[in-house]
Amino acid sequence: MQKSTSLFKQKKIYFSALVAIFIFSICYLLINGKEAGFISLSSYHPFWLNVFFINYTFMGNGIFAICLIGFVLFYFKRKKLGFGLLYAFFISGIATQILKNLFNSSGPKLYFEAGTYLNFVDGVTVSGNSDFTSGHTATAFAIATVLVLLLKSKNLQLLILMGAALVGYSRIYLAQHFLLDVIVGACLGSMSGIAAVYFANNIIGLKWSFKKIHRLPVGESPNAIQTA
Repeated sequence: MQKSTSLFKQKKIYFSALVAIFIFSICYLLINGKEAGFISLSSYHPFWLNVFFINYTFMGNGIFAICLIGFVLFYFKRKKLGFGLLYAFFISGIATQILKNLFNSSGPKLYFEAGTYLNFVDGVTVSGNSDFTSGHTATAFAIATVLVLLLKSKNLQLLILMGAALVGYSRIYLAQHFLLDVIVGACLGSMSGIAAVYFANNIIGLKWSFKKIHRLPVGESPNAIQTA
């Protein structure tokens, strides 16, 4: 518990900024509402932003997550970080699918009547039903939380958070989700990332301790590990 508390204190910049984003987003949603909030956030569509977000939204895709996990595990050989990312991907993915099936919600394309909102990005297939909770956003924030908690560098905290937040905004910009879906996805992903780090620290640690105990000479107490 003490180790976890210390870890959060070291990453207070990330989590303080994350809470600030949540508060601002919720206030924005309450003030503007679902429909007006979506239109105001996705009404400006220059060509260069279209190209950027069409490609950048892939950063929250499952294929990207799997490639990143494989790269960390097999190229960098960072076992704890790799398993942390793997746990985060699975936890956030399962939780997202549960919510999508519990709440059958229409996406922006089906929500607006014909002619009400025409500023969709050309060439982007807009999803329809089962859109409550953004899976891309959940994956992005799950990965970001694990990276922040398990990487030693403190200078990357805001950069990583900005990267995850841009994935969330890309889902609104491309008319895949409403702001509420993105907020829930970010919250879900952040909690999944925290849980994944806990599992990575404890499960890997338990396996290591188990192997070490079985290497002890016959008759030696396991307590010797702690006093050594």
